[in-house]
Amino acid sequence: MASLKEILTRRPVSATIRLTVPAGGARPAPPVGPALGQYRLNLMAFCKDFNARTQKYKPDTPMAVTITAFKDNTFEFTVKSPSVTWYLKKAAGIESGSGRSGHVVVATLTPKHIYEIAKIKQSDPYCQYMSLESICKSIIGTAKSMGIKVQNELD
Repeated sequence: MASLKEILTRRPVSATIRLTVPAGGARPAPPVGPALGQYRLNLMAFCKDFNARTQKYKPDTPMAVTITAFKDNTFEFTVKSPSVTWYLKKAAGIESGSGRSGHVVVATLTPKHIYEIAKIKQSDPYCQYMSLESICKSIIGTAKSMGIKVQNELD
């Protein structure tokens, strides 16, 4: 339950914007410029903050960002790590998944790859309270739907 003070100091939200922007590559050009410009947000402030937060990632890594725009033309944003499918494609060294998942296997990964991806995804806001085992199971399910086989140690 929110306290009365929190309710009174809450700022009215005008929009929630979800974008995928390359790490360290936010510029006031499309797709960032038009998305933020229609809510009269400060483009350069967003670009500088986003690029500073994502400088530890390799350039051109697709980062999901959720921007909350307020009525007073201010904003807050959260940056999530790249998607699981992007990590799986990089680990497997493929351009895209299988067109017929479950029938055609396009690559094979080891449990070590899955574990490393899970450790990275554990820092995401939505996964921080999940166990590493459940994140691994979710990643294995995503890999199967892409046509990537996860090798067992026993095979």
